[in-house]
Amino acid sequence: MVTMRYESPLGTLLVGEQDGKLRFLRFPGWTEEAPGKSAVLTAAKNWLDVYFSGQNPGALPPWELEGTPFRLRVWTALSHIAYGQTLSYAALARELGTAPRPVGGALHRNPLPIFLPCHRVLGSNGSLTGYAGGLAAKEQLLKLEHIF
Repeated sequence: MVTMRYESPLGTLLVGEQDGKLRFLRFPGWTEEAPGKSAVLTAAKNWLDVYFSGQNPGALPPWELEGTPFRLRVWTALSHIAYGQTLSYAALARELGTAPRPVGGALHRNPLPIFLPCHRVLGSNGSLTGYAGGLAAKEQLLKLEHIF
């Protein structure tokens, strides 16, 4: 595992990759790291630079996650929520043929927030709901995308 620190408007993020694939993004407060350089981390930095400049960063750098088959389905579905768009927990659950609560549980465990945009998933009435980085971070990301 190789990591990089990324200075963002949310604070210092920690991004990790292994075997040429992004594996995690952690919000401020994490201390583990194995600093290094790689093509994937460079691509992640470039993607985040564009994203935090308020523009659509386009295609994700290569990523691969470990999790249950259900969580992997949910996380993959997140990758299809377009920049500047939102979806409700209920709509995402319908799309996946399940209920909103298990979808929320999978989103809470999303190892690649921002890249896999769980911040774009809202309550059915458009309300902000839980976010691993905190509701203030979720609101800031949605404002950055001109959603909120």
